Amino acid sequence: WKYLSNKSMMAFHNQLGEEGEKIAIQYLKSKGYIIHHKNWRMSHLEIDIIAEHNDELIFVEVKTRSSDRYGEPEEAVGYKKEKDLIRLADVYLEQLYLEVSARFDIIAIILNDSEFRITHFEDAFSPMTFKM
Repeated sequence: WKYLSNKSMMAFHNQLGEEGEKIAIQYLKSKGYIIHHKNWRMSHLEIDIIAEHNDELIFVEVKTRSSDRYGEPEEAVGYKKEKDLIRLADVYLEQLYLEVSARFDIIAIILNDSEFRITHFEDAFSPMTFKM
């Protein structure tokens, strides 16, 4: 790692993230989820995946890491990210005039030459924990 420039590191990080999102989509489809959107954006914020399963809308944050050296991938979803995702989900639901049951999931992926691990945290956090 120490021999890579910042630009090279950023390119690797983005590539790893894109690969993780592809894996997450394949995983969700294999579980019967219907994928509605990938990388849905508003301004500078983004929801990685918006899916549907059992008449529920699921907003999915995907975190992919090459190792767990600095902690598990899901630990990177902190208070601010959760709050941003909830805000984005509200906008999404309002724009489409949807009144449906929804939840927030995290898919954590470790991906490198010697290890592949995917963990799906259903209902990982709730809007009820925030005062908007």
